[in-house]
Amino acid sequence: MSKDKMKNKKNKAMTADEKLKYEIASELGLLDKVNKEGWKSLTAKETGRIGGLMTKRKKEIMKQQTQN
Repeated sequence: MSKDKMKNKKNKAMTADEKLKYEIASELGLLDKVNKEGWKSLTAKETGRIGGLMTKRKKEIMKQQTQN
């Protein structure tokens, strides 16, 4: 994430979901596109991929928390 975007988000206090969304976008190589053109520039396929991975990770986190 660019430093400017991080500063703006830090001022607004990113939620855990927002952090996860940015992290996954970065892993998929979409963060530059998001930073330049915004989230609306993503295709339905790209958005769905991010949402699917977010759901998968949240389930994994919940499973780990219940095991501890």
